[in-house]
Amino acid sequence: MKNLYLPELALVENIKEETPNIRTLTISLEKGKTLSSLPGQFIELTIFGYGEFPVSVSDVLGPDRNRFQTTVQRIGKATTETVNLSAGSKIGIRGPFGNGFPLNEMQGKNICIVTGGVGLAAVRHLINYIIENRHLYGILHLLHGARTPGDLIYKDFLFNKEKAREHGIEIVLSVDKTDASWQGNVGPVTELLKRTEMDPASTVAVVCGPGIMMKFTTQCLSNMGLADDQILLSMERRMHCGIGMCGHCMVGEKRVCLDGPIFTYASVKNALERLF
Repeated sequence: MKNLYLPELALVENIKEETPNIRTLTISLEKGKTLSSLPGQFIELTIFGYGEFPVSVSDVLGPDRNRFQTTVQRIGKATTETVNLSAGSKIGIRGPFGNGFPLNEMQGKNICIVTGGVGLAAVRHLINYIIENRHLYGILHLLHGARTPGDLIYKDFLFNKEKAREHGIEIVLSVDKTDASWQGNVGPVTELLKRTEMDPASTVAVVCGPGIMMKFTTQCLSNMGLADDQILLSMERRMHCGIGMCGHCMVGEKRVCLDGPIFTYASVKNALERLF
């Protein structure tokens, strides 16, 4: 039986600098092993000698699914050490853990994804899954906000309007603080949501970002007529050990790492009122 406490050795194949403190790692497991990860699940990534941290699987690559990506923001002791990683570095991987998005239940629905900051990384795998299975899903909106234009991740994807149209995605961006190069929207991502036309009865919304952003976004979606069970929240920011032992990720009586990290708003609404 596989020991959940022991990380498997993995190789950092490539690193892309998204922002000054956010990097996307392309990773492969040893001996060509595959990572059977569903959109919305996460891994525990070990920096040997410094510790481990939970992070969402942002994509699974290749026809053999033997490479994957994860996007890491340097905000703590272990994540800060990712600055010293380079192509060829050895790391450890535990997982994947948690429950992914209810992909079958979302079929036939329009999808509205609302993200803030590095929260986009937690839903990137979902976006790519929908693109790969485009005929199964309806209209796809992606509304994404960041503090400044320099804080936007996945710029090659976000600013490729031609490719977005090819895949049937409407991408709308906003920043809190502009600069001379920015010609887009300025303000909270909820303002984008208020200007987005959608049929509440046939739409599933997905939300991930800072707590305050998630609070006002879920309120806005509710005001637009979406039922609480039509709003899906990725609570990946609250995870810690990954196997339900430490209790750091509790949302009410639910453990994010085991019961989530994907929740319907209906299932955690009362607890979130105290957390946000």
